[in-house]
Amino acid sequence: MGGKAAMLLACRHPGRVERLIVVDMAPKDYFWPAHLEEFAAMNELDLSTLRSRAEAEQRFEHRVENWAMRKFLTTNLESDSDRRWRWSVNLPALTAALPVLEKSPLQLGDVFNGPAHFIAGGKSAYITAGDEALIRQHFPAAQLAVMPGAGHNPHIEARPAFVATVLGMV
Repeated sequence: MGGKAAMLLACRHPGRVERLIVVDMAPKDYFWPAHLEEFAAMNELDLSTLRSRAEAEQRFEHRVENWAMRKFLTTNLESDSDRRWRWSVNLPALTAALPVLEKSPLQLGDVFNGPAHFIAGGKSAYITAGDEALIRQHFPAAQLAVMPGAGHNPHIEARPAFVATVLGMV
């Protein structure tokens, strides 16, 4: 979602974007049944009995197969001073909007000519070899980097390599 928002901002307001880095997302439509399961798990989590993010990850294990995705989902949990947990995102709105959010926000004429870097997880299907032409259609100066050992969340799965990759782009 963040990658799609960043791509749209860069294309529609290029004067506000010096350079763009997009992580494991292409400017195309997606349909991932796994997202439905992830959102169901988040919506079904009983926050009133939750004691920690680690416990939330454990509760997600039977619904969310990928450990990095479980960790990513729980980053959206926060607790108040009384240790009551809540979602920091508007979970009902995101759940309802999921079909729209999976669509590409870019239109045919949307282009960002500035520096654009796309980081793909080598074990992820979010950016494929066939997506490079589509990426360059909207981002002509795009450079693509693949992190071979990472999936869709390279910032979690391969943090040191991810940080080094990003620092090498700026």
